[in-house]
Amino acid sequence: MELDVLAGEYAVCRLDAGEALPDWIGPRDGSRLCSVTWAGTELSVLCPAEQVPVDEEAGDVRVTAGWLALRVRGPLDFALIGVLASLAEPLREAGVSVFSVSTFDTDYLLVPAADRFTALAALREAGHTIAEG
Repeated sequence: MELDVLAGEYAVCRLDAGEALPDWIGPRDGSRLCSVTWAGTELSVLCPAEQVPVDEEAGDVRVTAGWLALRVRGPLDFALIGVLASLAEPLREAGVSVFSVSTFDTDYLLVPAADRFTALAALREAGHTIAEG
């Protein structure tokens, strides 16, 4: 697979399922990744970390920041099998946790930014091509 490292750090946020989307959600310039998922008991948001309000401004939002985003170059055919597995397995072997998001055209893989070098080395060793910045 060919992967691109997206600029900046990302955050994964959890809000209650019934909450309205806060104003801070959404790519400000249209070029960054943002994903919103409603799932029964929660509303999950993935967005650039700098968009998430700090402390008292965030209200009842749980935030896990410090994620590095990798985009699989697409578009990918829906008939492809094992795309995420081919990425997740070398990361598992390297002891790197993974958060993934899929869109119609491609897949995104997020790893802790602190594990950047370990993750990228593991993916390259597994035969993936990675373009940084």
